[in-house]
Amino acid sequence: MQESSFESRVIRIIFVSRILSRKAESPKLKMKLKFARYDLIFKVPGGTSRGVLNTKETYFIKIESEGSTGIGEVGLFRGLSHDDRPDFEACMSWLMRNINKGKEWCMERLEEYPSILFGLEQAFLSLEAQSMFELYPSEFTRGDDPIPINGLVWMGDKEFMESQIRNKLNSGFKVIKLKIGAIDFDAEMDLLGSIRKNFSAEDIEIRVDANGAFSPAEAMEKLKRLSELDIHSIEQPIRQGQLEQMAKLCEESPVPIALDEELIGLTEAKKREELLNFVKPQYLIFKPSLVGGIKVCNHWIDLCRKYDVGWWITSALESNIGLNAIAQYTYSLGNPMPQGLGTGGLFTNNIPSPLMVDQGALYYDPNLKWGDTDRLFVE
Repeated sequence: MQESSFESRVIRIIFVSRILSRKAESPKLKMKLKFARYDLIFKVPGGTSRGVLNTKETYFIKIESEGSTGIGEVGLFRGLSHDDRPDFEACMSWLMRNINKGKEWCMERLEEYPSILFGLEQAFLSLEAQSMFELYPSEFTRGDDPIPINGLVWMGDKEFMESQIRNKLNSGFKVIKLKIGAIDFDAEMDLLGSIRKNFSAEDIEIRVDANGAFSPAEAMEKLKRLSELDIHSIEQPIRQGQLEQMAKLCEESPVPIALDEELIGLTEAKKREELLNFVKPQYLIFKPSLVGGIKVCNHWIDLCRKYDVGWWITSALESNIGLNAIAQYTYSLGNPMPQGLGTGGLFTNNIPSPLMVDQGALYYDPNLKWGDTDRLFVE
């Protein structure tokens, strides 16, 4: 009787094991991925120290699986992205062919393609979400709590920049970010001085972005002059890759320094920490499309906590699809600093969305509808 009972248990174990084995061997959900290029057109040309932007190339990817759809934006930035390389579209085609090998398998092989990596993250978040564009449900997506942002002033002649400054101040912005380094520095100082004549640092915060325009020899003198105007911070005063000079500036500058382009291309976690430990900046600025997406940003933020470095997040001229993902992710982090997310209104042909800027903040109005994204993938 005992022997029979034992045999019965063995038979049941074998039977259950076979069932579990069949389940483990069952095929994964079939997925289909498409991608499409889209050229965003500026309403007004955007001036930077690298030149004037009239259009911005971007890509959209769509994943379809079992009746569900996810969408993401691959925000390639020509001349700046680490994955601005000849095999970029070939990599997108590779992803299209291999998407059924799974999210993690694909992401592990895309470290050298930060914008594609972030686009894939977005698409899977969208695919797995209850609502295609609500990636991080929150008070922000319910329309109850906006994200404070800075008002961006593009480079141009003095009159053009003055006009932008007036418009930003009249629109209720309390933080103004000026691109500098393209026109005469004295003229730029006059522009900044005109703000300070009417508004104290407590009334209006001024951030400047040099995009690496200063030479190491002249940078400290210019930083000293900027400090006289109570500048909050300066992004990337000298071009990336000059780590010894940047470390010296971060140690001695009277204006806090934020690293931006310096973070691009650091695909290895070890190198990120080495940079932060060596340069010791006051702030880091994360552009998810340029640094490698959400997982990489989370690692940077952990390092910032470890080394007591401030940070904020900035969009990189994505359409509203990418901006939406960045904004929702940013809100989930709970950083109270004004963020750099005011780029949605720059383009004539952006995707209609619930995102809107009012009184120096980015809002999500759930009563507004998204535009038709299927048209983006019409062959």
